[in-house]
Amino acid sequence: MTSHAPLASFIDLLMDAVFAVNADGCVVFASASCERIFGYTPQEMVGKTMFDMIVEEDRERTRQSARDVMLGYPQFHFENRYIRKDGQIVHIMWATRWSPADQLRIGVARDITGLKRAESMQAVLYLISEAAYAAEDLIALFKRIHQIVGTLLPADNFSVTLYDEEKDQLSFPYRIDEVEQTSDVSKPAAGTLCAEIIRSGQPLLLTPETMAARLEELQVTAEQNLLCWLGVPLKSHKGMIGVLMVKTYVGGACYSEKDQELLQFVSTQIAIAIERQQMQSGLLHMAQYDQLTALPNRGFLYDRLKVALATARREQGRLSVLYLDLDKFKQVNDTLGHDIGDLLLQEVAKRLKQCMRESDTVARIGGDEFVVLLPSISLPEQAELVAEKVRHALNSPFNINGHYLNIRSSIGIALYPEHGDNEQQLLKHADNAMYLAKNNDHRSRIDS
Repeated sequence: MTSHAPLASFIDLLMDAVFAVNADGCVVFASASCERIFGYTPQEMVGKTMFDMIVEEDRERTRQSARDVMLGYPQFHFENRYIRKDGQIVHIMWATRWSPADQLRIGVARDITGLKRAESMQAVLYLISEAAYAAEDLIALFKRIHQIVGTLLPADNFSVTLYDEEKDQLSFPYRIDEVEQTSDVSKPAAGTLCAEIIRSGQPLLLTPETMAARLEELQVTAEQNLLCWLGVPLKSHKGMIGVLMVKTYVGGACYSEKDQELLQFVSTQIAIAIERQQMQSGLLHMAQYDQLTALPNRGFLYDRLKVALATARREQGRLSVLYLDLDKFKQVNDTLGHDIGDLLLQEVAKRLKQCMRESDTVARIGGDEFVVLLPSISLPEQAELVAEKVRHALNSPFNINGHYLNIRSSIGIALYPEHGDNEQQLLKHADNAMYLAKNNDHRSRIDS
């Protein structure tokens, strides 16, 4: 390209960078502004192939854009991403044309990284808010947040750690790690990097330059081959609820102060989303479970029975319903008080659950009445065996605050399809069978 000293001096004053690139993509001229944008001096840029600096995912469409330019179609708002000399990614908007006389592509590069960052942040805040309403449960929410954070910075290793202030314990409901074995077991917060974030309420960034000194200062050990560690507090209006963390191992990317700012910026929205999902989960649990025994309630039992019946009809299978109550439970309440009665019901619930398979449902439908749903039984005799197992479990004395209580249970059995084709018919038959069993037991004790 012909040298024009005054023009070159003017170009060097521009905020945008000006390049001349040959047909093979090799830089033959770069203005001084390229160092501010790309990190390389003009001397370092000359001779480099532009495609080698482009983020891999953007290379093919950039090649297509270059071909269009050389065919005589200038590009005025083409965007792609480059890897700076320091490893950071920069977003560029190009205005490019082809100079037939010089056989060069002349391009002006504008750094739009800040604009892209602002656009990304707005999009991310919307996505997080949307995820809070759309997620079915906390795990689904955490997975979606992981995907969203991954659009901002490297997040192959990502975790949401929740903090229980009363117990001073950490739990790990969502943790993805390519090296460290994951576990959801709770552990004390003390002696962890998360504990420092919870104590200070501030983010913590460990880089290769600061890692060793900070770990020694905090008296914390870290995984081998750890390159960078970045954690930010999750704060809601109720206080600290946990820590959001990303990390990389040797060979991965390094996190910067800008990455810390990004993660900290979205952490408040993430904390609100987590708290909202926890509240929704709590409300759903209250709607479906008995508050005293933590067993499914009447409404939830009906839902499960409806599903089990639909499966049995479709597969021509069988199921059974056991209806039981505790004999003379009212006497316990009247003589020892409702507090003892409530504790007794909780212990009964525990014993009932111990008698069941994972696929069975034990529900408390009110007072001292319980229902057991046994799906997928193959023989009617199996229901009687379970009933006998329950009787045996409840016949053992209960030690309730020093009171040794002996109780008996009356159990009625209904079978599908023999005793009904829907929920109401089966429950009514089992209820009637339970009262018949209670009356027969009462008469036999009188006769004896």
